Amino acid sequence: MELGQVLGALPPIVDPNVLHDAAARDDAAVYRIAPDRALVATVDFFTPIVDDPAAYGAIAAAHALSDVYAAGPVVGGHSVDDEEPKFGYAVIGEAHPARLVAHDGARPGDVLFLTKPLGSGLVATAIKRGLCPPDLEREAIAIMTALNRGASEAMVEAAATAATDVTGYGLIGHLANLTGGADLDFESVPFMNGAGDLAERDLFPDGSRRNHAAYRDLVEWGGLGETEQLMLCDAQTSGGLLIAIPPANAEGFRHGVRIGVMRDDGAIRVRP
Repeated sequence: MELGQVLGALPPIVDPNVLHDAAARDDAAVYRIAPDRALVATVDFFTPIVDDPAAYGAIAAAHALSDVYAAGPVVGGHSVDDEEPKFGYAVIGEAHPARLVAHDGARPGDVLFLTKPLGSGLVATAIKRGLCPPDLEREAIAIMTALNRGASEAMVEAAATAATDVTGYGLIGHLANLTGGADLDFESVPFMNGAGDLAERDLFPDGSRRNHAAYRDLVEWGGLGETEQLMLCDAQTSGGLLIAIPPANAEGFRHGVRIGVMRDDGAIRVRP
């Protein structure tokens, strides 16, 4: 059963204090506890992505925290049926209801920023197969354990209109969840050093292939090859924030890389 079918089967939430829930497909649940206070809550976990237990725990913490950072400080949760061990966190934060950043507020012309390079899905597969260069593994661990806190604080100050963290659905999947369309500049999208080599060796995880199958017909790829398409659909762990910043504030936003602009026609167009 697809995620949309699962969420669609949930009973509607009528509590007026629930500001964000699963139906909104935002990164975290938001519940108002006072006129100027709201709780931001998430739960997230996954199977081992690296062999070092300390690095695994740090990545899991950063990954779970990103759901709260993306909300700008689903009544639901995170579930999986698997034989592998899992590790993760439930995270509770607090924010002012007026300072929340959702996924559905972007406007045409808003500038899109990505705050971390892509490639962790490819790296995780390479690690499992014993094919990842040590330098790339160290780089990936450093990126995945880095928190999105600074970017979260900066986007609120820059009056971000929308944001989400880029995780399991890949850049294209999470971009599609932002209301509206977008022009995406492939040459501007940051990737980990060596991720392209892993992509050429077809070390994509199954999740990246499922993302591509789900979204490929919704994107105008501009002649981009399938390998590059898969790179944009690569399922990420503890990825960066995808943020829409008003044009007037974009020049002063120093977190991440400009990768495109929002449109008003619902289409995602990739410029090679």
